[in-house]
Amino acid sequence: MTGPLATGRAGGADAPPAGAAPLPARVGRGPAADGRELTGAVHSWDLSIGVDGPGTRFVAFLAGCPLRCRFCHSPDTWYRRSGRHRTVDELMAQVERYRRFISVAGGGVTISGGEPLMQPRFTGEVLRRCHALGLHTALDTSGFLGARADDALLDATDLVLLDVKSRDPATYRRVTRTGEIGPTLRFGRRLAARGTPIWIRFVLVPGLTDAPDNVAGVADFAAELPSLQRVEVLPFHRLGAHKYAELGLTFPLAGTEPPTPELLERVRGQFAARGLTVA
Repeated sequence: MTGPLATGRAGGADAPPAGAAPLPARVGRGPAADGRELTGAVHSWDLSIGVDGPGTRFVAFLAGCPLRCRFCHSPDTWYRRSGRHRTVDELMAQVERYRRFISVAGGGVTISGGEPLMQPRFTGEVLRRCHALGLHTALDTSGFLGARADDALLDATDLVLLDVKSRDPATYRRVTRTGEIGPTLRFGRRLAARGTPIWIRFVLVPGLTDAPDNVAGVADFAAELPSLQRVEVLPFHRLGAHKYAELGLTFPLAGTEPPTPELLERVRGQFAARGLTVA
C-alpha cells in the first residue's frame, strides 16, 4: 500500500549492495546487550507519504508472516528466507540517511512486513533506537502475534496500525487461511488499555469482507477502543498479482474486482455511523 518516492533499492532489495559485509548465519540473535549486533531478516525498505502513518515515513518491511491472506499483495514477504540479514545498526544507518528529511516532513519510521512481530526482539530494538532519536514510530501488524510485543516494545511505539481482517471468526479464517481473530482483538484491547494510539486498517474485498454484518462487527470492535484515532478502509486491488506469477503461485482473488464507489461509500458509512473517523 505504500507509495515509493524512489531511493536506492527502496521497495525491492533484490541484491545486496556492492561491498556488503558477509551475512550473519542466524537471524534474531546477537551478543551485544544493547542490541546493536542483533540481526533481523529485512525484506526491503521504502519511503511513503500518508499511507503508513502520518507524514513522510521510512518504512522497513521485515520478512516472514504466519498468515496467508487471500488479498495479500506481498507474497514475497511470507518467508524469512526472502529477507536479508541486517543488524540493527545497518538498518539504522539507512534511517539516519533520511532522518532530517522525514523529521521536517512531519513523518517518522514504520516497521511493517510481512509481520514484524515474527521478529519481536529486532523490531523492538529498532523502534527503541528510532524513538531515542526523537522520531515518531509506528508498528504495522495484524495483531495475530500481539502477545509477542512486550511492554518495552510498545513503550517505544507511538502508533499501531492494526490490520483487522474481519470480526467474524469464520470470515477471518477464510481471509487468512489460518489463524484466529481472538489474538488480534486481545492485542487491540491491550493497546487501548495502555493508551497507545491506534489506526485500524480494514481491507474491503467484494464477496469476502464486505458483508454488512462483518463490517458492523469490525466497527463495533473499533468503537470499543478509546485510543483509536481513525479507521482506514482500504479498497482491494490486484497490483500484487504479478508477484504470485513470478513465484509460481496462483493469486486467490484473480477474478475479484475492486469495490465499486457505492460499496466503498456504504462501508465507510457503517464506520462513520459508529462515530468513528474514517479515512
